[in-house]
Amino acid sequence: MSRSMRTATSLSNLTSFHRGVLSPVVILALTAVLGSSVAFAQSKPRAAGEATFGSSVNEVIVPITVTDSKGKYVSDLVQRDFHVFDEGKEQKIDFFSHEQSQPVVIGFLLDMSSNMKLQWNHYKESTTELMLSLLPGDKKYAGYLITYGNEPELVTDTSSDPEAMVQKVGKMKPGGGAALFDAIYMACTSRKTVLGEPYQPRRVLIIIGDGHDSASKKSLKEVEEIAQRNLVTIYAMDTVAFGMHNDDEANLVELTSVTGGKIETPLGENMYKEVSGYLANTQDAGNYALQVGTGGYTAEVQKSIFLAVSNLIGEITTQYVIRYHPDLETVCDADHPNCNTSKSKPYRHVKVTVGLPSVVVRARDGYYPFGVPQ
Repeated sequence: MSRSMRTATSLSNLTSFHRGVLSPVVILALTAVLGSSVAFAQSKPRAAGEATFGSSVNEVIVPITVTDSKGKYVSDLVQRDFHVFDEGKEQKIDFFSHEQSQPVVIGFLLDMSSNMKLQWNHYKESTTELMLSLLPGDKKYAGYLITYGNEPELVTDTSSDPEAMVQKVGKMKPGGGAALFDAIYMACTSRKTVLGEPYQPRRVLIIIGDGHDSASKKSLKEVEEIAQRNLVTIYAMDTVAFGMHNDDEANLVELTSVTGGKIETPLGENMYKEVSGYLANTQDAGNYALQVGTGGYTAEVQKSIFLAVSNLIGEITTQYVIRYHPDLETVCDADHPNCNTSKSKPYRHVKVTVGLPSVVVRARDGYYPFGVPQ
């Protein structure tokens, strides 16, 4: 089957499970754009050969997601509804947009540890759906695939064509340990991007895994910082089944929350919200209400995973983007004529509020205004 036919089939499958999740406008947007991250404009050109992660800034760009108390996207807001605070000081919004047309590079980080064996066929399918839906063939939208078992491996490098990734995923078999943090570090520091005008591509990671790490040389804090410095927004599809939760899922919570992303848990408790009559004994698959091996169980798993895919896409395509210029006396290069380094902070917290009751606002926790030499 050709890539275009598979993409069309992918979108059809997504919408057939839950038409309430994606509006017609969002369906059209699926092939237009994905992703978000805080991005910065350089305050001055760097010297040739200077090695840094990120650069000093005079403009901060913050993508924002707004939902109501029931999780429904609020997509009709205007600039005056938003207030942005940098280290507690309200900022003047210099630019506001609800358009999503900037180029994006998407990293798919696929867990290949032994923990994936039980539900591998389902997550193999969901990974394929994400790749086909988010890479429509436009050169502005590119992606790459990194798998992680005992160590991370770049399976396919940055490309606008998802077909090579899809074919590789179809032949994979999980087994071994999990080097999640090393995979994130590889994605943040080693992957090629694509050229985009007038802005650099947004960088997004989608982790398909349970957050477990048993083999990395890097730590959670190290990769959390490197993701923030490289303007990466992290999303996750948690592969843990209901009743089998573990402490490692906190890694996904931390990584997504500080970078402004989100976690989907397709096999979590929401899978059973319309199912009554819990069984007395926990089953190996971690659920209590549906018998593994039956058609009912298979249908519910498939439905939940497709909904998770839909929700990730819907989350990202309904974002607002704002920009502001922070105080140059506190955020600047050391040689800037107006710079006061005694007031500067290595990490600055950002808070976004919306002047409406009962809404939930999701945005990046903050940013690093200075580059870090390697």
